[in-house]
Amino acid sequence: MSKSSRAADDTPKTHPPFEEALKKLESIVAAMESEELPLESLLAKYEEGTRLAQICQAKLAEAELKIQQLEKNAAGELKLDPFEQEQDETSR
Repeated sequence: MSKSSRAADDTPKTHPPFEEALKKLESIVAAMESEELPLESLLAKYEEGTRLAQICQAKLAEAELKIQQLEKNAAGELKLDPFEQEQDETSR
């Protein structure tokens, strides 16, 4: 492996927004169900779909935590309490 490809692997990858990841995942599922794809293409789509599904699940879990932390203060206003997310959960 060359230095440039190793350096690219070490950089953190940004995740697409939830809606974009879900739309792409839906298109992958549709392609896998409707097309006759070679095994290599199916495996590549499966891997990408799995990665996108994990991104969607993580974003939904984060949204659920934020919703659970909404609470009314004494004046009746909603506020969001900050939360700490463990490193293990974000690296899945």
